[in-house]
Amino acid sequence: MWLSWKLLLFLSFTGCLSDYSEAVPGLPTSYAAILRIKSGSSSLASFNTKNRPRLSSPSLGSVSSPGWRGSTQHYHSPTNLYHFSETFKHDESVDYGPVFVQEPDDMIFPTDSEEKKVSLNCQARGNPTPTYRWLRNGTEIDIESDYRFSLIEGSLIISNPSEMKDSGQYQCLTTNMFGSILSREAVLQFAYLGNFSGRTRSAVSVREGQGVVLMCSPPLHSPEIIYSWVFNEFPSFVAEDSRRFISQETGNLYISKVQTSDVGSYICLVKNTVTNARVLSPPTPLTLRNDGVMGEYEPKIEVHFPYTVTAARGTTVKMECFALGNPVPTISWRKVNGHNPSKARLRKSQAVLEIPNVQLEDSGMYECKAENSRGRNVFRGQLQVYTYPHWVEKLNDTQLDSGEQLRWECKATGKPRPTYRWLKNGVPLWPQSRIEMINGVLMIHSVNVSDAGMYQCLAENKYGTIYASAELKVLASAPTFPLNQMRKTIIVTKGQEVVIECKPEASPKPTITWKKGDKVLRENKRITIFPHGSLRILNASKSDEGRYLCQGVNVFGSAEIIVSLSVKEPTRIELTPKKIELTVGESIVLSCKALHDSTMDVTFYWTLNGQPIDFEKEGGHFESIKAQASSADLMIRNILLMHAGRYGCRVQTAADTVSDETELLVRVPDLISGDMESAMAVELNPWVEYEFRVVATNKIGTGDPSAPSRVIRTNEAVPKTPPANVSGRSGRRHELVIAWEPVSEEFQSGEGFGYIVAFRPNGTRGWKEKMVTSSDASKFIYRDESVPPLTPFEVKVGVYNNKGDGPFSPIVVICSAEGEPTAAPIDVKATSLSVSEILVAWKHIKESLGRPQGFEVGYWKDMQQEEAAEKVKTEGNESSILLTGLEGNTLYHLTVRAYNAAGYGPPSTAVHAATKKSPPSQAPGNIMWIQDGSHVSLGWEPVRPLANESDVMGYKVLFRQEGQSNSQVIETQKTSAVVLLPDVGVYIIEVCAVSEGGDGTASPQIRVPSFSGGKVTSAQSTLHVLSTSSSSITLLLALMVPSTSW
Repeated sequence: MWLSWKLLLFLSFTGCLSDYSEAVPGLPTSYAAILRIKSGSSSLASFNTKNRPRLSSPSLGSVSSPGWRGSTQHYHSPTNLYHFSETFKHDESVDYGPVFVQEPDDMIFPTDSEEKKVSLNCQARGNPTPTYRWLRNGTEIDIESDYRFSLIEGSLIISNPSEMKDSGQYQCLTTNMFGSILSREAVLQFAYLGNFSGRTRSAVSVREGQGVVLMCSPPLHSPEIIYSWVFNEFPSFVAEDSRRFISQETGNLYISKVQTSDVGSYICLVKNTVTNARVLSPPTPLTLRNDGVMGEYEPKIEVHFPYTVTAARGTTVKMECFALGNPVPTISWRKVNGHNPSKARLRKSQAVLEIPNVQLEDSGMYECKAENSRGRNVFRGQLQVYTYPHWVEKLNDTQLDSGEQLRWECKATGKPRPTYRWLKNGVPLWPQSRIEMINGVLMIHSVNVSDAGMYQCLAENKYGTIYASAELKVLASAPTFPLNQMRKTIIVTKGQEVVIECKPEASPKPTITWKKGDKVLRENKRITIFPHGSLRILNASKSDEGRYLCQGVNVFGSAEIIVSLSVKEPTRIELTPKKIELTVGESIVLSCKALHDSTMDVTFYWTLNGQPIDFEKEGGHFESIKAQASSADLMIRNILLMHAGRYGCRVQTAADTVSDETELLVRVPDLISGDMESAMAVELNPWVEYEFRVVATNKIGTGDPSAPSRVIRTNEAVPKTPPANVSGRSGRRHELVIAWEPVSEEFQSGEGFGYIVAFRPNGTRGWKEKMVTSSDASKFIYRDESVPPLTPFEVKVGVYNNKGDGPFSPIVVICSAEGEPTAAPIDVKATSLSVSEILVAWKHIKESLGRPQGFEVGYWKDMQQEEAAEKVKTEGNESSILLTGLEGNTLYHLTVRAYNAAGYGPPSTAVHAATKKSPPSQAPGNIMWIQDGSHVSLGWEPVRPLANESDVMGYKVLFRQEGQSNSQVIETQKTSAVVLLPDVGVYIIEVCAVSEGGDGTASPQIRVPSFSGGKVTSAQSTLHVLSTSSSSITLLLALMVPSTSW
């Protein structure tokens, strides 16, 4: 469609001048049309009602482009005035701020159009549905007070538009409960062409051989016009050559050397490029003087391009240069300090240098030279190529907890380099105490609910402005836990790893505190508190049993959960006998005994070759006997050959599951009388290798068996055993995946064994059959592009060999694959937690098809390409993952995509997060302390981090009794603290700085004894210094004198 409109405009602009013969001289032909200028994502500011010319300008540079103001031009018929794109479909359960679907475009409206309406389109999506307002030249339009204005689904309709009242810059402002966004600027311009003045023009008289300029003096017009000249009578047009030139900048006709054939009447004809209207000027007579012929003279450049020509990249540049002179001058062009662009073309006998698709490298100084036998003349001017702003990095919707910091960065390229402005809800945003704006970066410190809204970043240079929008949501709520987490019991066995989840929903992020009983838990080599709040205990022991409390606290409130942890002895199992060899018809009892924690119940499960034994369907051969709570027996009666295999006993408790296996071999009996020397074995499996041994027996007992016979194979036969466990598997879209348990070799009954897979859509008659020739095959994939996802099929799998076809398995119903996920995760957020950790969280739109089995997170450094991304996967419905082992103080880009067995879904939009700087490497220095009984007052010099280290947020004082691993912690933002040593003994005290990047280097350890009995008085107090200089001792004495309140 775009190409067809472009072709229409090209034809209307460049059609040959002979079409003037179809118009009556002096009467302009009128065409009703509305010209829309498509500006992509840009809103260009190079034209406005204050600086656009109403008269033709005498400037002599020309830059043509695919559209007015550097945009593609489109004609829209009046039937399209009320056309809007289909409503954007979105999840109605999610509330979000307005997002533009369509923004208004620049428009040129012909004043003589029969369609007396202008439509400026605007459409946005949002939930709740947005409302609309319109601004003209920055002032809101009062639609209610002027009957000419009306709104249709957000679009502004202007009836009977007037240039005086309605020309200008328009913007659409759309709003819902989450805020407002402002559209790009759209300029409404009116196209018209006035009439020439009817005043008679004076004759121009020159000598033969002299140069002359005939002035056009065009009428009022908008926008551009095309100039041509008529000689004597219409439609005889002046033909341009090396002697005659018509400037499309001034409209004037230039004749470098007048000849007698030039004498006559000249009429300037102008044509409006939008309306195609044409008007003729009064004639200008040209006569020859009779006082002689003009002699030869050197060239005089009469028309030339400006000293500075500016052009947008991608447009076509036309530079004019024409000289008067006798003989007729020759025009030549060159690029100073370079070569003319290879794509450049010379037009109109070299009077016009045309450079299509101009690029930045085409900029430079250009020279036009006019030369004849009498001399030469030169003009030089500068071509400057500019580019409109273009986004390199836009904004992403962001959701923050109250108190967090917002950092948004938008980046754009352009020449000149763009500058940036910010809007909040359509209104300019200015720096404040918490708000910083530097080079496209917006930072809001400690966000609160008042900061929520719609934000826009504007990148602009002198030639245009582009807009990027994003929504900021600020969450503020007290911690809450789901009901199913409020109270529970966890049972584990000794040596296991325990993870107790504590993930309250809260904003801002709550501070998590864990207690065991009444004591606060401290991290050590076995106990870890994850950043998201969960507790991990390695190598659990009986000492870990107890009541654990997790409390989440923020400024809005607190909540807690209680978990009881029980640590039991691990279960062990004894299965006897370990290996049995029996004869068909015999019976056996397998005994399974569990050694387990007496406080736990146990459950026993029996399996044969990995499959659960169905005691009801085995014809009475199997019986489960439970003699006591801690043991179970399996009775196998009247054993058959098919009962040979691996028997397993699985014991399950509330804390663990253990299992063991034993092997049962079954031999075929052949009891014959003692005087026989041969026997026949019957009912053997076809095409199976057997070996035989003979055992002698009498009343006294049984002797040793003979050596095995040679191996002999039975004859082939048609197979009788179909595959078991026919079922479906995951696959790609349009695939039906059929799986089964392969038939073991002993039941294949001959060579050439394979499978017949038969299937048909549910409810149809005919079966479609496929042969699978591999005896080891366990899966068949049928692909048909016409099969919708999750289509039910009836499926059966049969067997065959060289002797014929065997039976089919029972019919089962299997659905075709649902395919890979089709939706990208949304609301992806990356939060830096430390110098090496980033927490990535996301939401996934529920899909009826392509349900994910997990998610893959890709992440790469800022200077790397996405192809170099490292990837990590989650399983199940996890909606977050903690990335570890990252580089400190590094910006990472991250995407998330869903996956299942069919493949991967589309990735989310990339988000960004920077890891924290490293914690301070300097330990607190010059530590001083003074002890008063069980109270120790500490002081130290502040830690000053290096430039590449995190700022100090406070300090931790860690103290523990000697011989213990768990430390108690006091946190402070000062460089002093008072520690209470509650019990008698020697305490070890350390101090470290606290930063965003984690805890800094700890100070050297301090050993302090704690006394029992009465209070130690001030006189008994002692001053201790761990110092690198003596100057800090005075500071300690001034700050740390203990008070009697201790």
